[in-house]
Amino acid sequence: MSSPGAPTEPADFRAAVSSLHAARIRPEIEVGPIRPPQRLAPYSYAVGAEVRSGDDADDVPVDSAGSSFGRLILLYDPAGQDAWNGTMRLVAYVQAEVEAALAMDPLLPEVAWSWLADALGVPAGETSGSSPTSGVMVKALGGTVTSTTSVRYGDIAGPPRAHQLELRASWTADGLDLAGHLEAFCEVLSSAAGLPPVGVTDLGSA
Repeated sequence: MSSPGAPTEPADFRAAVSSLHAARIRPEIEVGPIRPPQRLAPYSYAVGAEVRSGDDADDVPVDSAGSSFGRLILLYDPAGQDAWNGTMRLVAYVQAEVEAALAMDPLLPEVAWSWLADALGVPAGETSGSSPTSGVMVKALGGTVTSTTSVRYGDIAGPPRAHQLELRASWTADGLDLAGHLEAFCEVLSSAAGLPPVGVTDLGSA
């Protein structure tokens, strides 16, 4: 497997990877390249994202919003794959600790999935769509949302009870400009982490 950007890689793949570097990411989220999976496609590239926490690490509340992170993987197969309905597939994973009130909401999976669908411009109940604001075009969107509760016992660090939200999804990108896809992914991560919309001040953190 050659390194991303190498001359031996297809021009379309190199252009797609390069476009990710043009994504506009809010400052609370740190994004950087990570090692991609090696056997899912002939060419792959991946980025990891994490929401920076301003909380004091020594102050562990009973029920914390905790950390949020994720990864976005680009898979490229010049020959295409039938299941993809295209040559470029994006695979996303998001994990976040959420507040108890949100974790207990039976509609949480639907709400979390709507974060992704709305960010990508896919209408409810559909698997394809486009965002008029970002220009993102998506086909064959699918995935799962899982909500779990962890209870800590004995001598182990962390809050006694924590609630996690996991979102796993994949979709086919229509086009070589993937900046909007990474921005949409980070928008979902922001929602899962409970960050306020861009330009809105969170008075609770003042």
